[in-house]
Amino acid sequence: MTTVESASKSQRAYDWIRQRISSREYGPGFRLVLGPIADALDMSVVPVREAIRRLEAEGLVEFERNVGARVALVDRDEYAHSMQTLGVVEGVATALSAPLLDGADLDRAAAVNARLVALLDDFDPIAFTRLNREFHSVLYEPCPNPHILDLVHRGWTRLQGLIDSTFAYVPGRAHESVREHAEILELIRSGADPLEIEMAARQHRWRTMNAYLADH
Repeated sequence: MTTVESASKSQRAYDWIRQRISSREYGPGFRLVLGPIADALDMSVVPVREAIRRLEAEGLVEFERNVGARVALVDRDEYAHSMQTLGVVEGVATALSAPLLDGADLDRAAAVNARLVALLDDFDPIAFTRLNREFHSVLYEPCPNPHILDLVHRGWTRLQGLIDSTFAYVPGRAHESVREHAEILELIRSGADPLEIEMAARQHRWRTMNAYLADH
């Protein structure tokens, strides 16, 4: 393969990957694996690697030791602000919902948490994040204050626009997360003080945020 052909393939790979990042088909945290991309483009991994290095120089891709190339986060500070805010409003919504949750609701949340536990051995961060939201939605959706609930929904939407899954970056946090879920459920089942429930839910969110910020 000539130098010109190599450059042409590298440009094609660059355009192909960049378009998928721009359209958010490859969202923040998406792992860029050379082999499947090369297969999709019917080329060797060499021009794909060159394209990814170019995207890294532009700040669209980042490399993590022992993980490889991933689509970079858009804005680290915005992520922190979004997680801080979501922790506050979700904590309040969970505390206000607690008296309205019956045994069936808590059993449903526990069942979702069991599915999260089952994902830990063969970890899929995107699936884990989707189930994680389902777990929390059981606990905050009955919130009787529609303004607070709207803020929770806005917070989740904003967060999803920044990163597909924090757990893709800090997979070890998932093990701690499911344990904390069980603790929050026990607080609600036992009729704990609303402030204790609120702070448990808030700190749960903030611990995930802090785990990410500590490494990135």
